[in-house]
Amino acid sequence: MFCNQCEQTFRQSACVNSPGVCGKDADVQSLQETLLYGLKGMAAYAHHARRLGKYDEGVSAFIEEALFATMTNVNFDLESLLELCLKCGEMNLRVMELLDEGHVETFGKPSPTQVKEGTQAGPGILVTGHDLLDLWNLLRQVEGTDIQVYTHGEMLPAHMYPKLREHPNLAGHYGGAWQEQKKEFATFPGPVVATTNCVLIPPESYKGRLFTMRATAVPGGPRLDEDFSAVIEEARRCEPCEERITGESTIGFHRSVLLDHAQTIVDAVKAGQISRFFVIGGCDGAEKGRNYFSDYAQSTPKDSFILTLGCGKFRIRDHDYGEHLGFPRLMDMGQCNDAYGAISVAVALAKAFDCGVNDLPLTLVISWFEQKAVAVFLTLLSLGVKGITLGPNPPAFVTPNVFAILQERYDLKLTGDNPQADLRCVVGA
Repeated sequence: MFCNQCEQTFRQSACVNSPGVCGKDADVQSLQETLLYGLKGMAAYAHHARRLGKYDEGVSAFIEEALFATMTNVNFDLESLLELCLKCGEMNLRVMELLDEGHVETFGKPSPTQVKEGTQAGPGILVTGHDLLDLWNLLRQVEGTDIQVYTHGEMLPAHMYPKLREHPNLAGHYGGAWQEQKKEFATFPGPVVATTNCVLIPPESYKGRLFTMRATAVPGGPRLDEDFSAVIEEARRCEPCEERITGESTIGFHRSVLLDHAQTIVDAVKAGQISRFFVIGGCDGAEKGRNYFSDYAQSTPKDSFILTLGCGKFRIRDHDYGEHLGFPRLMDMGQCNDAYGAISVAVALAKAFDCGVNDLPLTLVISWFEQKAVAVFLTLLSLGVKGITLGPNPPAFVTPNVFAILQERYDLKLTGDNPQADLRCVVGA
């Protein structure tokens, strides 16, 4: 149980037996943890949205109710806790909608664009995390100087917004997913700004060059709010970047872009020109099992499309998937919070076909790692989406009994050892 918040814990250390002293069993604990992790993820998205002037008091009221339900001796009922988990998913959809609105209203309607990857000659600052408002504030403060700003990791989708990409100091993108940052930040010569989660405790190689924002912090590191003068001064002290462009990538297939072509997509599906849509993305991590997603994506049919989002995209984006019907087969939809966009597209297609989302030629193969992934997963379940493949490992906080419930009600699957075989089961080949 590992439950240690009350005075009557087993031997005053922690309840290691199930049920615990209060009567709570491991399955109740599992759903309470699921709810807590979902709330944490939703709170991160809500925080970003509120900074852009977007909030919903109904969401705040739910957070209070849900946290109360996880207190000692409040709720021992599996069904009501599962209802709260699904409600968390429903509220998270609303939060992601607000954040999407905030991004579009603040930075403009997204569109596909080519992004240079690597560095250009001159002083540079690298920005990682998810907060686009922090990136914008930094760009405004370096405007008129020769300091160039680069995105890293989940900041890559910033380039799809016209207000950001048209800023003269936004130079391009550098690096991949969060778990590569110790290597990538060490080789980037300038300061690094970590705006949100997915920051690692820095080694000595760049410890003095890492700045964090607000709640994000590392031991002994400088923490900022809105003033980037210390970062700008550091960029002047550091060695400049070298000219080293490593390539270009196409990003920016925001929900609005795909919905603008909805009729074309519907007609192509009806004509048999599109066999299937695959949503492959989510969180990335260091486990070897995550190669499953790379192999799965590369095996998808040539007449299918892959929608990707989150840092899980870095597992699949370096392969050349070619084009189909004039569109790139791999379409980068944005950050992890842009799962709202994938859901919006699925709902719109279901409406166009007069069917349910589960009846669409759509397969979700999702990698998970942390709390925001839990929030998005609960959103999918709240919408009744079935047949999701999740991996590379089942969440440790989900007990076998709870997992069995999710399998029975939502046909939840785990990634296997053979992605090609799993894919054949989907496409029937």
